Amino acid sequence: MLGICRGRRKFLAASLTVLFVPAITWIYLFAGSFEDGKPVSLSPLESQPHSPRYTASSQRERESLEVRMREVEEENRVLRKQLSLAQGRGPAHHRGNHSKTYSMEEGTGDSESLRAGIVAGNSSECGQQPAVEKCETIHVAIVCAGYNASRDVVTLVKSVLFHRRNPLHFHLIADAIAKQILATLFQTWMVPAVRIDFYDADELKSEVSWIPNKHYSGIYGLMKLVLTKTLPSNLERVIVLDTDITFATDIAELWAVFHKFKGQQVLGLVENQSDWYLGNLWKNHRPWPALGRGYNTGVILLLLDKLRKMKWEQMWRLTAERELMSMLSTSLADQDIFNAVIKQNPFLVYQLPCFWNVQLSDHTRSEQCYRDVSDLKVIHWNSPKKLRVKNKHVEFFRNLYLTFLEYDGNLLRRELFGCPSEADVNSENLQKQLSELDEDDLCYEFRRERFTVHRTHLYFLHYEYEPASDNTDVTLVAQLSMDRLQMLEAICKHWEGPISLALYLSDAEAQQFLRYAQGSEVLMSRHNVGYHIVYKEGQFYPVNLLRNVAMKHISTPYMFLSDIDFLPMYGLYEYLRKSVIQLDLANTKKALIVPAFETLRYRLSFPKSKAELLSMLDMGTLFTFRYHVWTKGHAPTNFAKWRTATTPYRVEWEADFEPYVVVRKDCPEYDRRFVGFGWNKVAHIMELDAQEYEFTVLPNAYMIHMPHAPSFDITKFRSNKQYRICLKTLKEEFQQDMSRHYGFAALKYLTAENNS
Repeated sequence: MLGICRGRRKFLAASLTVLFVPAITWIYLFAGSFEDGKPVSLSPLESQPHSPRYTASSQRERESLEVRMREVEEENRVLRKQLSLAQGRGPAHHRGNHSKTYSMEEGTGDSESLRAGIVAGNSSECGQQPAVEKCETIHVAIVCAGYNASRDVVTLVKSVLFHRRNPLHFHLIADAIAKQILATLFQTWMVPAVRIDFYDADELKSEVSWIPNKHYSGIYGLMKLVLTKTLPSNLERVIVLDTDITFATDIAELWAVFHKFKGQQVLGLVENQSDWYLGNLWKNHRPWPALGRGYNTGVILLLLDKLRKMKWEQMWRLTAERELMSMLSTSLADQDIFNAVIKQNPFLVYQLPCFWNVQLSDHTRSEQCYRDVSDLKVIHWNSPKKLRVKNKHVEFFRNLYLTFLEYDGNLLRRELFGCPSEADVNSENLQKQLSELDEDDLCYEFRRERFTVHRTHLYFLHYEYEPASDNTDVTLVAQLSMDRLQMLEAICKHWEGPISLALYLSDAEAQQFLRYAQGSEVLMSRHNVGYHIVYKEGQFYPVNLLRNVAMKHISTPYMFLSDIDFLPMYGLYEYLRKSVIQLDLANTKKALIVPAFETLRYRLSFPKSKAELLSMLDMGTLFTFRYHVWTKGHAPTNFAKWRTATTPYRVEWEADFEPYVVVRKDCPEYDRRFVGFGWNKVAHIMELDAQEYEFTVLPNAYMIHMPHAPSFDITKFRSNKQYRICLKTLKEEFQQDMSRHYGFAALKYLTAENNS
């Protein structure tokens, strides 16, 4: 299955062959030159018909010897090339990106499946393969739609980036959901020498919607058929991948296979490794026509320029129309149509060795594609069961997949030395901002965090939202890390409206969260919760960045700016929607305050009314929030007045005020300079006041803070003097910025701070 030029044993075999074949050939020819114990002359003169020694028998023997000699000389020439290639590849392997080019090994396909019309083009030689230039861009096309497929694409891309040594250009045919998710992800990932282009999948629906398709991929599973029209007309070749692919080698090795196409070969495909197209899986099973076992389209090499000249569009459409008259629908989406076309035109296909698409579906022959781990190139999870598929080595494949699933994507931001990257305005601006910072400043790390770009994956889980007809809907906004995950179910039980959450997680923690959410009936029953993953980077918890991410991706006109440790009162969602109308929030700059309380008890009988809460307050079961450590934070709410209030009342801003408020979605963002613990909400409320927001306390609303262990950041604040010094410095700089931005009106913040 594999080529003979792989590994040390093959190198030794090639060396011995080069040494001994000439000697054996010489002996063979010398022995063959005797007839009846006398030497037979091969002189051209004596080989003529008029030579007295000429006979028909000796002529045939002589011609046979000449043919054999030419064959041996050709074999010898090829082997010398192999030996030269192997010797040259040894040191190049250690040079990495400093080598100018590198050659690609290629094995042969499954010999059982070589058929007439494609055998000559597919038989693999072990001579020197065409090289992929060091900085040659490799083009990859992927069709992606929806939330789950977007997650799969990230794992696929990680596996490609991990092994790659070339610039990459991804062409993503995506629906609106996938485009929003992946555009933000790649923009914040900032991987050098990677370009992303998007193509609107929804605009392509009309091209394939006429084809009935029973496959779970739906209409998007047919869109690979129209890539010749969709991709740029000057793009000559592209590797097309399904989203459930994992690479175990450098994708440049696959790119190099294009150079092996001959004649009219325009499609590079691996044979299907199940019996699907043989039609013997069950009684009355009737698959689409295919050449033998057919081909799997999870990995495709497309020669776009030749396909366009062959009028591929017309070719597949006519074939599909003809077959649908009897088949009525496709079962395996585009794969059925590709195979029907190949059945009629076998010369189109170059058969890839099956290790380029090891198909892990039920009833597969994939085990014949590899003998060792080093044989694996591409793993294809093409069963609806995905990681639960039955396979003798599935545990190994699963672990390989999970490695990339949980791999820190920040580590893939490595430069390709020697390859010039396209100018990236965002990257250049970031470098400029960082260069202006003083690295000797004791608060350098604090200042640097403000400019750190965190990789962000929006809508990590499925999200659905139906806008309210009265335009009064409110989204609860919060942020959290892994240690607050247990609060999610409780919040979902208390708040039935939409929720936008920013989660600060590592790649591995993101997968733990995914498993937690998928195992929770409460969370899986809620589709109006947007989970946005902000990946960990740096030493601080970027609390205000997280809040901004959650705020930016709400779908409602209003938002309730909360924290994950708080449980809103039952019915608060509907109460706030009514308050929005009552207080005309749409046309006024108001911040509606939800009074905050706390309990020190982990088990709390949650109050179902204001009267019950006041009773618990009197009994000491509840307290006003932080009254014993940070009274100033919520004192302006005026809890004494709230006890008897029946209508909303206005309060004035005071120093260090940090209430939880309901505002319009166009309110200012949080200031990113504040990270970890301290002044992150205070600064935001100060900005609202500077923009003349009116603070109004809601008389029948409340929220309760639940107890938890101290966060890592508050521990650092309490124990690290330099942390407190830097926080004070940042606070003073923020106040100065406020004075410059808002002028004379902002002087009161400096005065209030000095008096507090």
